[in-house]
Amino acid sequence: MKPIISASELLSESAGARPPVLLDVRWTLGGPPGRPAYEAGHLPGAVYVDLDTELAGPPGGGGRHPLPDPEAFGAAMRRAGVSADTPVVVYDGGLGWAAARAWWLLRWAGHQDVRVLDGGLTAWPGELTEKAPTPEPGDFRPEPGALGLLDADAAAAFARSGLLMDARAAERYRGDVEPIDRVGGHIPGAVSAPTTENVDAEGRFLGVDTLRDRFTGLGAAEGTPVAVYCGSGVSGAHEVLALEIAGIPAALYAGSWSEWSSDPTRPVATGPDPQ
Repeated sequence: MKPIISASELLSESAGARPPVLLDVRWTLGGPPGRPAYEAGHLPGAVYVDLDTELAGPPGGGGRHPLPDPEAFGAAMRRAGVSADTPVVVYDGGLGWAAARAWWLLRWAGHQDVRVLDGGLTAWPGELTEKAPTPEPGDFRPEPGALGLLDADAAAAFARSGLLMDARAAERYRGDVEPIDRVGGHIPGAVSAPTTENVDAEGRFLGVDTLRDRFTGLGAAEGTPVAVYCGSGVSGAHEVLALEIAGIPAALYAGSWSEWSSDPTRPVATGPDPQ
C-alpha cells in the first residue's frame, strides 16, 4: 500500500463507504502544544493524538522520545477509534515529522493500512471544524515487530556493515551546533541525509524516482541494509517513510542521537565526513 495520500484522495475517501480514521498529531519540537491548534480547527472527524504522551514513553535513558509501552499505545489508538481492519490517515501541521512518527508506530505495531496526508493540514482544501468527535472505541491490539527497530549497538553495526543515515540538519550532524543534546556530532560511519531534502517547498514528498535517486546516491544500493536515526526518533520516522515511498525498506534507531549521546563512553564523530 502507498504510505501517503493526497488531500484530494482523502476528500474522496472520507465521503465514501469506508472512510478512514483520522488522527491529528500536530506537534512542534520544543512547543507549543498541538492541542490548542487542534481545538481551533481540524479535519472533520479527526481525533487529536499527543506525540509526547501517546506516541512516546517518558524521556530518560532511552532518549527524549523512546517508544511507548505497546499496551499504552494500543489503548490510545483504541480510544481514537482505530481497529485492526480500519484504514487510518494521520496528519500534522505540514512538516510531516509527527505524522510519520504515528505512521511508523502503527506499522511497527502491525497495522496494515496507515497513510500520511501528504503536505499535512496546509494541503487540505476542505473545511475545518472545532467540533471534537467521540469515536466508537476500536479493537486494535499491537503486535510489535512489523518494521525494523534498532538499539544503539545495532545502529553502530549498521554504520560499519550497511548504510546508517542521519536525518538531522547537516550542521547538527557535523557538530557545528547542538541545541538539545549533551554533545554534537554523529555516530561514526553514519551518512548525513537531512529529512528536509525529502520534500518540496510545500512540504510534499518528492516523486518516487527523485527520492530513489537521492537515496541510492547516498549509498542505498540494492542488497545494502539501510537504517535511519535522528535526534529522538521523530524526524527519522519521516526518513523511513520517504525510503518506503522510494521502495527501500529501512530500520529505525528509535533512541537516536538523544540516547546515543547520553552515554559518554559511546564514540562521537564530527565534521562533514562519516568517520
